[in-house]
Amino acid sequence: MSDNPPFAHALLAGALAGTTVDLSLYPIDTLKTRLQSSPSFYPSGGFRGIYAGVGSVIVGSAPGAALFFVTYEGIKTRLRSIRQDARGMSEPVEHMLAASAGEVAACAVRVPTEVIKQRAQAAQQPSSMAALRFILARRRDIGVPGVWRELYRGWGITIMREVPFTAVQFPLWEGMKAWRRRETGREQVTNVESGLYGSVAGAVAAGLTTPLDVLKTRLMLAKEREAALPLFRRIWREEGPRAFVAGMGPRVMWISAGGAIFLGSYEWACNTMSGVS
Repeated sequence: MSDNPPFAHALLAGALAGTTVDLSLYPIDTLKTRLQSSPSFYPSGGFRGIYAGVGSVIVGSAPGAALFFVTYEGIKTRLRSIRQDARGMSEPVEHMLAASAGEVAACAVRVPTEVIKQRAQAAQQPSSMAALRFILARRRDIGVPGVWRELYRGWGITIMREVPFTAVQFPLWEGMKAWRRRETGREQVTNVESGLYGSVAGAVAAGLTTPLDVLKTRLMLAKEREAALPLFRRIWREEGPRAFVAGMGPRVMWISAGGAIFLGSYEWACNTMSGVS
């Protein structure tokens, strides 16, 4: 894959990668959500209905991932041109800034998708459509702005989770790819190599950001809106620090496998569209 795939390639490859990983690993994501929910695993559904809420993922994954990669590749290209003009910025910092910008853009789609999906996963509603209808029906009580805020509940903490996650994952992924290109003398890595490096980078980033993921899940599943800091204090006081590593095993497993599928399939799609074998 070229270091700077064209806009259309990043758009289509990102959409394919996002849909592939979210659908293939959805049951693990459901188990993680139930482990992190306030009622705990079995009251939230246990091992039953592990595809609950998948409808929102089918709708939201492609545009969310496409937004991420289009922004990521665009910002990365711009920052690289600045560095090449000798105004100084290291390559890992470029990747961190580009990935962070990509996550902020993707959250425009990802946050409402997550809110609807997790309410179905945690058995608060029987399906994605039911969760969406429940939120929209509250318009009579909280108005259109209130519905909008409900759909984007947890926006801030999601950004707080995703920015450090990508600040770890993407410099690691890009760094391992650059190392492999130097070792082999090739201009690009293979799809399998990209997937392997994505798996390692994703596992490290997932483990480090699990506490933020727990807090995000609790905020999105709460019956009423609540600020992140008071919720954090209440969980710490009532459940102790162990609550913030709930679901770490499934999360690391899911994102490690997901990193391989997500970044491997992205590389494959870009290579295919660019005519690289």
